[in-house]
Amino acid sequence: MTRLLTVLATALPLLAATTPASATAPGKPHVPAGVTAGYVVFDRQSAKVTEYRNAHRRFRSASVVKILIAIDRLESRSGVSKEDLALLKVMLRVSDDDAATSFWSRGGQGRIIQRMARKLQLTDTAPPPADKPGFWGYTSLSAMDVVKTYRYLLDRADPKVSGLILGHLRRAGQCGSDGFDQYFGIPRGVRGPWAVKQGWSGYGSTPPVRCRPATSPAARTASAAFTSASPAPAALGATAPSGGTTAAPAGAGPVPDLGRPVLHSTGLVGPGERWIMVLLTAHPAGATWQRSTGQTTRLAREVHLSGTS
Repeated sequence: MTRLLTVLATALPLLAATTPASATAPGKPHVPAGVTAGYVVFDRQSAKVTEYRNAHRRFRSASVVKILIAIDRLESRSGVSKEDLALLKVMLRVSDDDAATSFWSRGGQGRIIQRMARKLQLTDTAPPPADKPGFWGYTSLSAMDVVKTYRYLLDRADPKVSGLILGHLRRAGQCGSDGFDQYFGIPRGVRGPWAVKQGWSGYGSTPPVRCRPATSPAARTASAAFTSASPAPAALGATAPSGGTTAAPAGAGPVPDLGRPVLHSTGLVGPGERWIMVLLTAHPAGATWQRSTGQTTRLAREVHLSGTS
């Protein structure tokens, strides 16, 4: 018996040493072949980055830039009209493009990005290039800069500003106003509650299957507010953002990943919104919506597990 115990005492540490790390701790997130990803998980409790990849790589912003547009609009004036409050609601909850175009045009287009980059100290963020000043979705930004934006809202912004913006993100509807299902990435890969701002571009103007939520009161409420309190879409430029004639501000550069579709999932996750999580992805040209959203959701799940464990 004594000999058996001695053998076991010797063997057990060796077995433990050879046990795969994945059996005891989450492995590094797996980025699918052909996909380019940049992500950051920031722990607000420890004030440390707990997971990252390509943290400063620039991506085409798509609708994630709407957070900066909203901050600029709210902080650039002492009061906001009921019409603009309705536009902010649909822009943030159901990612309405016409609302964003309205604010973008009235705010000076790329000068919005200049102001926000300077104020929030965003080192990787730049306005659209000179020949596309009206395309707010061609703003360049990085995962780290999006983390800085959420930290600004949580720690430095006027509570009225942060409360309004984050309040809408906590009520993000499943269906975007364009009919795309925006519950990919964090919403489907991470247990709620969460506050999210999603972004997508390059998948056409019509979804392969129009989103029909089981329950999405936020989307219905936001759409109703937009219809009743906002100018008609034609007045806002319902088609693609105008090319315009205003020169782009200094600092504009090439559009990242132009020709490749992008999907982004960003927001606050965990109890007490402890973690800021940002996942930006660019997919191969011709990638389908279903494949891209599936890959992004799986990656979001892995990033969250690795960054919060």
